Amino acid sequence: MDTLIHDEEIDKSERLDVTGNRLVMITQNDTDIHYESFDEIDGSELDQIAIGNLDSVPAGEYSKEVLDRLEKWDELENQFVYAKDVRQVLTYVESGNADIGFVYESDALSSDNVKIITYADPEAHDEIIYPGAILSGSEMQKEGKKFLEYLISEEGQEILEKHGFSKEDKA
Repeated sequence: MDTLIHDEEIDKSERLDVTGNRLVMITQNDTDIHYESFDEIDGSELDQIAIGNLDSVPAGEYSKEVLDRLEKWDELENQFVYAKDVRQVLTYVESGNADIGFVYESDALSSDNVKIITYADPEAHDEIIYPGAILSGSEMQKEGKKFLEYLISEEGQEILEKHGFSKEDKA
């Protein structure tokens, strides 16, 4: 979105924060792994940890921010299995190829095979926001505006929240 604003493909004043997400730690449903917070992660209890590739997966970047802040990154780094996207992190944990993983709440809720162990402190990483805007060259300005208005409406927000998205900080 910032690139589109910079390239003047959208008007900055038209950008809306549509929704947000939360970073969570997951494990398979049938494991007894339990942590109250990210700070409790003990590398000696785990074999592999799934995390998004830091160069291309924002959830991986958010995870690194949290673990750096907690001074856990260096301790755990040799146990990381890097994934091409959040869905692959989910798959690594679902299949048992990783003990835990870091994904968005919305992805965790999409699987019946994993459970959320704990949530990252939202103060420990950059805010996870999904913006929306209409391209200035779009021939469907009116329709785009109506769609964005729906997304930010109470009904749109209820649907997004049902699927794990929310602008509200619930931590």
